[in-house]
Amino acid sequence: MIQRCLALLLPLLAVPLIAHAQPYPSKPVRVIVPFAPGGPADVLARVIGQELSEALGQPFVVENKVGAAGNIGVEQIAKATPDGYTVGIVPVGNVAVNPSLFPTLPYKASELAPVAMLATVENVLVVNADVPAKSLKELLALAKQKPGTLSFASPGAGSQAHLAGELMALSAEVKLIHVPYKGIGPALNDVVGGQVTMMFGAMSAVLPHVKSGKLRALGVASIKRSATMPELPTIAEQGLPRFEAVSWYALMAPAGTPAAIVDRLNAESARSLAKPAIREKFAAQGLEPGGGKPQDLATEIQAETVRWADVIKKQNIKPD
Repeated sequence: MIQRCLALLLPLLAVPLIAHAQPYPSKPVRVIVPFAPGGPADVLARVIGQELSEALGQPFVVENKVGAAGNIGVEQIAKATPDGYTVGIVPVGNVAVNPSLFPTLPYKASELAPVAMLATVENVLVVNADVPAKSLKELLALAKQKPGTLSFASPGAGSQAHLAGELMALSAEVKLIHVPYKGIGPALNDVVGGQVTMMFGAMSAVLPHVKSGKLRALGVASIKRSATMPELPTIAEQGLPRFEAVSWYALMAPAGTPAAIVDRLNAESARSLAKPAIREKFAAQGLEPGGGKPQDLATEIQAETVRWADVIKKQNIKPD
């Protein structure tokens, strides 16, 4: 009798084990984008989401959660159940800048688990073509001759363009006037029109104006030169050592997501980023494919947090 009861019970006891052992993913995965459709973060989510869907056999569904400079969407990623079924696209600003910029945030950076660096964006220092400076050295000399008269535009306080300008002013010990706008378009238009002296802008945004002669490129804000404009020296090699102000976007998950899931998403993302077709799609958007392990991304976030916290404090930067 006992043996018969055990025989009946064993299949029932095995059900939870079988359910627990279901391969990941066994249902659709949410990909939260903290910005509106059409921007770099949204493009990344849809391109990588499609790749992950094909590789893992489940839909990766993009959801745009807009508001509060991206903080609303990032909060939803951070507060989600850490089971691998909610991930999101997180820019450098939301995880390495905003914690120092905003007095309070609805999330902590520690509530996010790094998964993969997806892409970086090259930022270029450009000036209006009428500015009498043909190099960074000449621009900084002009700033020292006329302190507080040269201005730089940005799409808003605390943006990467704003921080890059403040980092340059701090590093070169010059006084520049920050002129914030409601977006990159109006900011760039006023630099082209001569109302503002200069700005740091994404290569894809400023290059057409450089080619038309309306803007002059003086340096790229990355450690190495750009493959798009290899003749353009970096800011660092022109007298401001270690200068770097690169925008990037990462795939992240809620902290506590199982390591096996994080590692699998990282591996599949890396395979996707290595495909020539994906690299071409990124290039069309002015994006440079990323890579590396989750720990590499964690190290990058830590370094960026320290860098920008120092600039924010010294330059007394406040959010809009």
